Amino acid sequence: MSDAAQRSTPLKPSVSELLSRARAISEIVRVRAQETEANRRVSDDVVERIREAGLFRILQPETRGGYEYGMTDLLELSAAIGRGCGSTAWAYGIANVHQWFVACMHKQAQDEFWADPDAIAAGSYPPVGKTVVVDGGYRISGVWSFASGCDFAQWYFLGATIPSADGAVAKPMFLLVPRKDVRIDDKWHTMGLAGTGSKNIVADNVFVPAHRALAFSDLAAGSGPGTLINTNPFYRQSFLSVLPVALIAPILGMAEGALADFVATVKVRETRGAVAGGNRRMAEFATVQSRVAEAAGCIDAARLMLHRDLGEAYATAVRGEHTPLDMRLRNRLDHAFSARLLLQAVDALFAASGGQSIFLDKPIQRVWRDAHAAGSHISLNWDAVGTMYGQYTLGLEPKGQY
Repeated sequence: MSDAAQRSTPLKPSVSELLSRARAISEIVRVRAQETEANRRVSDDVVERIREAGLFRILQPETRGGYEYGMTDLLELSAAIGRGCGSTAWAYGIANVHQWFVACMHKQAQDEFWADPDAIAAGSYPPVGKTVVVDGGYRISGVWSFASGCDFAQWYFLGATIPSADGAVAKPMFLLVPRKDVRIDDKWHTMGLAGTGSKNIVADNVFVPAHRALAFSDLAAGSGPGTLINTNPFYRQSFLSVLPVALIAPILGMAEGALADFVATVKVRETRGAVAGGNRRMAEFATVQSRVAEAAGCIDAARLMLHRDLGEAYATAVRGEHTPLDMRLRNRLDHAFSARLLLQAVDALFAASGGQSIFLDKPIQRVWRDAHAAGSHISLNWDAVGTMYGQYTLGLEPKGQY
């Protein structure tokens, strides 16, 4: 049997086995993190290692060769990779999320996408391009930015607003287009998450058939057309209540990796001093002890919060219920707050790391930059999400995405 055929009919490994594979990959990408940042993308051979480990199949339907595991599993697998390299974990998590997107689409779109069961999609969601309704579908033109992992993807999800027949209402959509129909424009030069390769996607009058459109409202309601085929309740969750964990998981992993590195270092490190006062064990400083405790507490709180929210969202879907508005907004709040906690953990460790931490071969400085870059994503932005939750709690119309 060929390698391609073997990959198309995989045995379903346990989550513990997948975690073991993710940890092994974490060690590989950790050694190559500086190289990944310099190359501004995840290398092809690392992508192939992740593919061979089956880690891109977490959210893929079993009928399409996937494992159909849940969001808590994606959280832990992505965090495991993120302990080694935040950029790799970021691109990995988003690629997995799009398997879930495809599973919610029309059967014809699924057939086209999973003609190759190893297919991967990247994407850019803001509806920045021009979309025109034509016979049988749409034509799109424009430039979509921040398409993480676009170099190793065969398809792209692009955000669009579809005008109604009377032109009065615009309907937000995700349009799935093959790589051959668009081009990548490399403008990705950043201070953080540089290795994600989040470049621009350019479309010039590209036709997208109607069956490759997925309505934002259907995803929010957990009622995409694909849920009639893929009947696991997992696919009926309101997507913004659960999918942002793909953005948080890399920060969780980065914070955990930074804490482990910090503890291992300060256990044996002595201060150098400034003119005088050197040769003291760092582990004996109360401020260092306090920073370790602060980081550990923040990480633990974030993980507990995320697991609770994901568990409750899934249980709601299992009962056949729509995710209530209270839960949707609570989960969105917790996404942003858990990211805030994890950034606090990274900041605490970076502040206590001293002058040696600023060298480019020291992981903590990369973690600090990558974590803050991740935290700037609008889905995790505290001001945007916090005010939305506050509006709702105070009886106002919440302004934002939930």
